[in-house]
Amino acid sequence: MHQSYCRAALVLLVCAIALPSMAVRAQAWPSKPIRLVVPFAPGGNTDIIARFIAQKMAQDLGQQILIDNRGGAGSTLGTNIAAKAPPDGYTIVMVSTAHVINPAVLKSLPYDSINDFAPVTLVADVPNALVVHPSLPVHNIRQLVALARSRPGELIYATPGRGTSTHLAVEMLASAANLKMLHVPYKGVGPATVDVVSGQAHMIFAAMPAFIEYVRNRRLRMIAQATATRSPVAPEVPTMIEQGYKDFLVSSGFGMLAPAKTPRPVIDRLNAAVVKALQEPAVRTGLSSQGAIPVGNSPEEYDRYNRAEIEKWRKVARSAGLVPE
Repeated sequence: MHQSYCRAALVLLVCAIALPSMAVRAQAWPSKPIRLVVPFAPGGNTDIIARFIAQKMAQDLGQQILIDNRGGAGSTLGTNIAAKAPPDGYTIVMVSTAHVINPAVLKSLPYDSINDFAPVTLVADVPNALVVHPSLPVHNIRQLVALARSRPGELIYATPGRGTSTHLAVEMLASAANLKMLHVPYKGVGPATVDVVSGQAHMIFAAMPAFIEYVRNRRLRMIAQATATRSPVAPEVPTMIEQGYKDFLVSSGFGMLAPAKTPRPVIDRLNAAVVKALQEPAVRTGLSSQGAIPVGNSPEEYDRYNRAEIEKWRKVARSAGLVPE
């Protein structure tokens, strides 16, 4: 009994000593620039959204936020860098839907998608849409399906890689409409979109920021949105549901994570900085002009979102017949 009491007292003493030091470190944070890892090449959706908020966050935090593009391996290379970084708040990562899809399409990951990270917030939710090269004689899904059936295996759809939301969205359409098309994966949504613009590929199903300017200058044609309602960015383009594909909803969530065990006061400070940045009219206008919907929820809400999305995409991958590689 006496030994148990002594052990309990020792634990309390250690905690009493540790907590003030943790609080002091959190209060001193940030005292140097913060690295924001973007696990994709420059120019893609994740990079665009990260840069929209980084400057405003830096102003609020009083330190530079340095964008570190580390593309490769379906975003796992850069994400792993963040997972293995010291949990001191000086390395954070902006992830895309790839983060919640990877557990469904990859046999093994160098990190645990949930337990190796401390969620900060879901920054933005971005509707996906299907765009085609203007030379393709289609203006809606019905016409695309008819053309694809008349030319089985000939139409090329570009994606940022196997197992991405872009890939799975087209596979969902192909499965629902019994289509056979040729998949060409690229190293990022930026290069994939460029090749659709140049006519090297016929279509891409991706988040709007990657191609909305091309749609506006008519170098690409948007024929469907994978949303419940039409986006204000393209009110003239019908949804997949309107075109007969029930429950066809695909959006891309872009969120901020820190390494697991990052002190909660630091997480709360990062969360507050993102939320404040998202309230800036210039940031909201910039994101909205790209088709993105600003979010800025709590760490707990973002954690629940990630867990639910991982299960959702596992079901989609199984339905599409994708075997983890």
